[in-house]
Amino acid sequence: MGFEEFDVFVIGTGTAGKSVAKECVAEGLKVAIADNREFGGTCANRGCDPKKVLVGLTEILDRAAKMKGNGITKLPEFSWKDLMEFKKSFTSAVPAATEKDMKQLGIKMYHQSPKFLDENTLSVEGKTVKAKKIVIATGNKPLELPIPGRDLPITSDEFLELEELPESMIFIGAGYIGMEFAHIAARCGVAVTMIDTESRALNNFDEDMVKHLQRASEEIGIKFIFNAAVTEVEKLQTNYRISAKQGGKEIELKAKLVINAAGRVPSIDGLDLEKGNVEYSKKGITVNQHLQSPTNKSVYACGDVSASEGLPLTPLSSQEARLVAGNILDKDREKKVDYPPQPSVVFTLPNLASVGLNEKEAREKGYDFTLDQKLVPQWFNAKRINDDYYAYKTLVDKKTGLVLGAHLVGPDAGEMINMFVMAMCGKLTCETLKGMIFSYPSWGSDIKGMV
Repeated sequence: MGFEEFDVFVIGTGTAGKSVAKECVAEGLKVAIADNREFGGTCANRGCDPKKVLVGLTEILDRAAKMKGNGITKLPEFSWKDLMEFKKSFTSAVPAATEKDMKQLGIKMYHQSPKFLDENTLSVEGKTVKAKKIVIATGNKPLELPIPGRDLPITSDEFLELEELPESMIFIGAGYIGMEFAHIAARCGVAVTMIDTESRALNNFDEDMVKHLQRASEEIGIKFIFNAAVTEVEKLQTNYRISAKQGGKEIELKAKLVINAAGRVPSIDGLDLEKGNVEYSKKGITVNQHLQSPTNKSVYACGDVSASEGLPLTPLSSQEARLVAGNILDKDREKKVDYPPQPSVVFTLPNLASVGLNEKEAREKGYDFTLDQKLVPQWFNAKRINDDYYAYKTLVDKKTGLVLGAHLVGPDAGEMINMFVMAMCGKLTCETLKGMIFSYPSWGSDIKGMV
């Protein structure tokens, strides 16, 4: 029995995988794509998009609470059930729409994660297929906790499907996923506790900015337990019990629901990468500057699953997908990765946003820089909405006048950080920024006071 052969076989139907498949088929290549979950990937189905829909409600609740007594006389009521139905209006159609799109383009679809048989051969849905090029774009998945009771906590996937909210929750992990979902729950009336092995939340973000966010989180009732390693999760009659070690002593916590927010890892289990001679690490598929496997030149990896310098962000997935497609098709465009400044945002309230270097990184790279850091709730944009948490930290190169890094906390920090991205990408000096005319009063206009 003959093998079906493809020019390109893509594993993963998220932002990166779809983009590669579509560009390749548009150039006349024979393309197949596979996924062991619903088509459309994490961001659209169970990640960024549905999460931001839920954040939309909490923005209203937060704004109303801060303006109570300043024009608001009664806080709004909300229905979690109605909110979840609204969320479904964004997610329900994604898998079918993605498949319809793929079918119309002539892309062969498989609903199973393939396994490598050799460098150019895969087994999928009981069939053996060959491909000249194989693109791995499987993304990340929740880290499995290595403890007894590991199957009892839900993940962010299940949080987004909750039909009702419990009275209390414990989040294992205070990274950006845990913090975002904890804020949603707490603002909807849930008693939230966060427990983490680190000494603080959001270890990858600027420590001073995180302190502001932690205080804001505590004000809405979120409790933090740091330097504590969870050792077991148990199901009791009406609660879950968490056991943990903290500073040499045992502690116990109870709640109606436990969420595993301990982080995400590359989704590469079951691919049998060794048979395909594809090198990998705990960071993902090992790639060179072309996002190509150094051990199997027929394989590329892009998006969150690649162990590249790109952050695990949807916009980076799109950019890496474009590079991979360009290399496969030998397009006349950039063939090597060259990442621009990459912004990262935690969509809590207030937002926490960052781009570029932090203090430690700037010093390690030998920059002589000016550091400006302030908490500015008295600035008009924060004061007009009665928000106490508005802060910034900027690093400016003394030699060139260019922004090296920006770290923000504020109600609209997720949008403001884009102004710094443009300044850094465009190599605009601080004097140039100060000489620009921005609309006022707007959040964007505030960046002139930050540099």
